Parts: sequence; C-alpha cells; structure tokens
Amino acid sequence: MSARPDDAGRRGQLVRESARLFREKGYEATSVRDIAAATGLQSGSWVYHFKTKQDILAAVMEEGLQQALERIEAIGRERLSPREQFRALLRTHLDTLLGPGQDFIPVLLYEWRSLAPAGRPRIVELQRRYEAVWDGVITRLQRSGDWLQPTRVDRLLMFGALNWIAHWYRPGGPLDVGQLAEDAERFFLRTPAPRAPKGAARRARPTGARARTGP
Repeated sequence: MSARPDDAGRRGQLVRESARLFREKGYEATSVRDIAAATGLQSGSWVYHFKTKQDILAAVMEEGLQQALERIEAIGRERLSPREQFRALLRTHLDTLLGPGQDFIPVLLYEWRSLAPAGRPRIVELQRRYEAVWDGVITRLQRSGDWLQPTRVDRLLMFGALNWIAHWYRPGGPLDVGQLAEDAERFFLRTPAPRAPKGAARRARPTGARARTGP
C-alpha cells in the first residue's frame, strides 16, 4: 500500500528539516526534540515515519544522492561531447552542494562517520552509481586528450577539491556557482582563462581557506 500524500509530505518535510539541522548543528548536537520542533510535530510523532534518529540520517543521505543521481544520469544520457558533459556535471555537482536548501550532500560529507555501519550499504551503492557517471566522462576526456596527464586517482582528487568548496563558499559573495563551475573546468582541464578586456577589474578570489582532509 502506498503512503498517503499527506504522509509523504510530512516525511519529506521531516527529512528536509533534519538535513538543515544536521548541517547547522551537527548530527550529535541535534536532538529529536529539535527535529520535532522544526517540523511542527509533537515530540515522538516522528517515529511514525522513522524508528530512530539514525534512520533519519540515512534518509537524508539517500535523499541527497537520489536527487543528484537523477540529475547527472540525465546528463550522462545526453549526446554531448566529453567536455560539454564534464561542464554540465561540474555545474550540477556544485548546484547540489551549494544551492539554496541543498543540505543533503553536505550532511553526507560531514556526518558519514556518524552513520552506523548497518545504514551504509545502500548509501555506498548510490555513491558508486554517482561516481560511475563521472568515471565514464573522465575516461572520455582522457581518450580525447582533453584531460592532460591522467593519473589513477583523478576522480578522488577532483571530488576532494570540489567538495571542500562547501567549507568556504558563502552565498552572495564575489563568486557564484556558475563562475565556480567555469573556474573548476579550467583548473581540471588546464585550459587558459579568457583574456580580460584592458582595465577590467580582476575577479575576487576566496581567501582564508584552510587545508583539511576530506571525510
């Protein structure tokens, strides 16, 4: 029996608000009372949808990956050149990571160690599907000569750089997602930047980002 529309709506709201709280406060610091208050549910009513807070965390991560997969698999099916596909994947990945209300993937990145082993297999399988799309495009770029000097860890290095952006990016700052995607493409493919008109102001660059290993 399928869930009633109002039940599905409440579950979706619960997942969205939980993602926001987990990102803002951290998983351990977020209580089930915080979640109930944010969703307008009575304390304890959330168990109708999830048995434990761990189940909510797994649902947040799965929701983020499902949304991201739907978008990038659609790009993978399009008849685009390797460079065009790569450009579209970069923009989509950064939209998913940095866009308004996009708290799911940051929670996945920062709270992976908080997810119990029992909840990980489904998430890992979705991650593999996500990475497979990128692997295919990177392989095409390498074969075409657009990806210079390939290594065995290209995707790992790339995601390390892209995902770290969530630590220092500030909406409304000097860089928008479109500009970041363009800069990322030039960086990874080592293409020269377009020559700016004489007298044009140099684009501001983020400062103060500290080095840190990924999740």
